[in-house]
Amino acid sequence: MSRNPIETVMGAVVLLVAGSFLTFAVNSASLRPVSGYTVKAVFNKVGGLNVGSDVRISGIKVGTVTGQMLDPRTYRAVVTLSVLPDVKLPADTVASVASDGLLGGKFVKLEPGQSGAFLENNASLSRTRDYQSVEDLVSELIFIATKDPPPQSPPGAGKP
Repeated sequence: MSRNPIETVMGAVVLLVAGSFLTFAVNSASLRPVSGYTVKAVFNKVGGLNVGSDVRISGIKVGTVTGQMLDPRTYRAVVTLSVLPDVKLPADTVASVASDGLLGGKFVKLEPGQSGAFLENNASLSRTRDYQSVEDLVSELIFIATKDPPPQSPPGAGKP
């Protein structure tokens, strides 16, 4: 069984092109964790947030989720964030877990407050909002739609 040299060259070209696409994807995806100062946030539920997820302000990546754990006393999720050193967060910053769309990944959304004091390394965010899943929102709508209307008095009742 002899091999055609053209097939060998074409196979090498295909492998080279695939390797260059892979290199481009890894370099442009910014998958590296952000190094900076550490901030902790406590949530009742995080809804599929993972270590390595983005931390964003106004849609701009300013950090990375570096850890998650369950508080053994309160059974709440403690999320550790690493925020860029040049991003100074006001002390009244609000953290929430958001989604990149219906099927997208989760990320931590930070909404800076108006406080003149700033968070230091290893600080905890005092204000958080829990993740609202699509299932939670749909069940609330169903509950509102199926709730009995308040009783109404018959027309003319209560008038002298």
